[in-house]
Amino acid sequence: MKTPVIILLVLSGFMTMNACKKEEQKAPGNPVINTKTEFSSAYFGDSLQFTVGVSDDARIPLSTLKARLYYSDELVSETVIRTKEEGDYSGKIFVPYHANVANGTATLKLALQNINFTIREETYELPLERPDYPYLTLVAEDTEYRMERTGLYTYAAATTFPAKVNGYIKTPAYGDNGNELTFGWEENAVKEGSTNNIPFSNAFSGDYTITFNTLNYEAAPFIIAYAINQTVMDRVDDNTYRVDLALNHEEQVVIDGFDDLDAWWIDPDYFARDASGNLLFQPKAGNYRITADFNHEYFIVEALNGADLATLQADGSGAAWIIGEGIGKPAVATNAVGWTTEKALCMAPIADKIYQITVVAGTTVSADNINFKFFHQKGWGGEFTNAALSTTSDLIFVGDGSNGRDPGNLGITEGQTLEAGATYVFTLDLTQGSDQGVLTVEKK
Repeated sequence: MKTPVIILLVLSGFMTMNACKKEEQKAPGNPVINTKTEFSSAYFGDSLQFTVGVSDDARIPLSTLKARLYYSDELVSETVIRTKEEGDYSGKIFVPYHANVANGTATLKLALQNINFTIREETYELPLERPDYPYLTLVAEDTEYRMERTGLYTYAAATTFPAKVNGYIKTPAYGDNGNELTFGWEENAVKEGSTNNIPFSNAFSGDYTITFNTLNYEAAPFIIAYAINQTVMDRVDDNTYRVDLALNHEEQVVIDGFDDLDAWWIDPDYFARDASGNLLFQPKAGNYRITADFNHEYFIVEALNGADLATLQADGSGAAWIIGEGIGKPAVATNAVGWTTEKALCMAPIADKIYQITVVAGTTVSADNINFKFFHQKGWGGEFTNAALSTTSDLIFVGDGSNGRDPGNLGITEGQTLEAGATYVFTLDLTQGSDQGVLTVEKK
C-alpha cells in the first residue's frame, strides 16, 4: 500500500513545480520607457518624430509601444510599434490638420506593454499651432499659380484667369516636421487631404483674384454664370440666357462659362475664327442681342434698335427677318423656323442696308423645297412681296401668287435643287429702299 502513497507524493511535487513556473510566467513585469525626444511643441499637419528606449526590469518580453495623441480629450492620432526586444525604437505620429481648430495644447501619451499586458504610460503636454505658410500653390489642370499670403491664414492669386479654374491647393512643408498638405473638393466643399479639383469660377475670364483661407477653408470665387465679353447673360429660362451688347466688326467675342462650347454650333454669318481660334464678330458695328439656346446649342444673334429688336425702315436700314419653311438653325431637321414667328431668323447686316444669311444645303436649308420670305420685323406685319423684291438668280425664284409661291415667298426653280453639302449665301440688298430689294444667291 506504500506504492500509491509514493506516486501521490511525486505527482504532488510535479504539480507544485508547474504551479511555480506558471506563477513565474505570469509575473507582471516592469516595462520601462526612456524617452529620448524632447516634446516641446508642434504644428498641425506635422509628422512628429520620436525615439524611445524600451526595456523591462523583470525581463518579461515586450509587446508594443503605442504613441497616442489627444486633443480636447479626443484621440486624434495613433502610432503602434512592435517591440520584440529591448532597445531604441523610432517612429512618427501625425498631428491632424482640420478646419476651424484653434491653437491649443494636446496630450501625447506613450504606452509600453509587455506580453503579460503590463503597461507603463508616460504623458507629455504638447502645444499645437496652426502653420502660417509664406505662400500656397494652386495646382490647376494646365499650370500652377502662386497664392501669396495676404494676412494670417489668408492667401490670394491675382492674375489673368479663364472663367473657370479647376485645381487643388497645396502647401509647402512647414517647420522641421512639416508635410506638404493638399486641399481639394469633396461633397461640395473644400476638404484637406484631397486633390480633387476645386471648381473655381468667375463671371468672366480676365483679371480677377482666387482666394483661400487655411483656417476656415473659405474659398472664392464660385460664380456660376454665363458671360460674353465680361457681361453676364440674363436668365430667360432654364435653357435660355441672353445679353445685349454693342459690337464692332471683327471685334473679338469672348464667351465664358460654357463647359462644352466646342460642341456648340457657331453661326458663320455672325462669327468667324482667327488663326488662334478666337471668335470675331462679322456683321457691321451696332447693338445686338445674343441668346444662348441650350436646347439646340447655338447662339442666336439679333439686331437691336436701342433696347428693342430692330425693324426694317423705309430707307432699307434696320433689320430684315426670315420666316417660313425649309430653313432653320443650327439645322432645319431639328429647329425649322416654319411659320412660328418667335423663331424668325435675323439676317446679318453686313453693311449699311445689306443683309445676309449663309446656309448649307441639306443642313440649314432644304435642298429641294423652300417656302420662306423676308419680313420687316420678328413677327407678322410688314413683309416682302414680289412688288418689292426681285432676283436674277436662276436657282431661286420669287413667288408672285401664280408661279407656285405666294407673293414674295421664295422657291427653288423647277428642275433645280441645291447641291447637298454646298454652302449658299443669300444677300438682300436694300440700298435703294425697302420697296426695291434685290436678292442674289451665290454658291460658295
